[in-house]
Amino acid sequence: MAACMGKVAAGLLTRLQTTAHTVWTLSVSRSLTQKVPCSLWKLGRLNHVAIAVPDLEKAQSFYKSVLGAQVSETVPLPEHGVYTVFVELGNTKLELLHPLGEKSPISGFLQKNKAGGMHHICIEVDDIKAAMAELKEKKIRILSEEPKIGAHGKPVIFLHPKDCDGVLVELEQA
Repeated sequence: MAACMGKVAAGLLTRLQTTAHTVWTLSVSRSLTQKVPCSLWKLGRLNHVAIAVPDLEKAQSFYKSVLGAQVSETVPLPEHGVYTVFVELGNTKLELLHPLGEKSPISGFLQKNKAGGMHHICIEVDDIKAAMAELKEKKIRILSEEPKIGAHGKPVIFLHPKDCDGVLVELEQA
């Protein structure tokens, strides 16, 4: 009987320690989220991850034929100097980028990265103009004075990678 009571007491102590740890963890995470500054705009979901590819047809074939993904047709975007193809992933997309024209920013990227690679991430925002104003106040460099129309027909801006931990970040109006 005493051995049984000892096991029960040990079990309760373990549960109390786990509960105390969970409460402490929740209170810490809650206090961290409470320190997020108030903003006039909000970040939304990850829209896509863009990958620069040296051979667009080969990349399309890989995602469609090998992985079985739904792949869009190639769309030229001369104002951005790229051809784009979107690969549907259910919860987000991949954007395959290939140079269009001599002044394509993707050409320079592929000269440095012969096999291609991740070029940028795109995150939706609910108010791109408010995001631009606040980011400028916070000394985050924006690569254009005004939003341009992106591959989805919506306004987009790009943030300088040196201000974003080495990642080129595209913000797109949701």
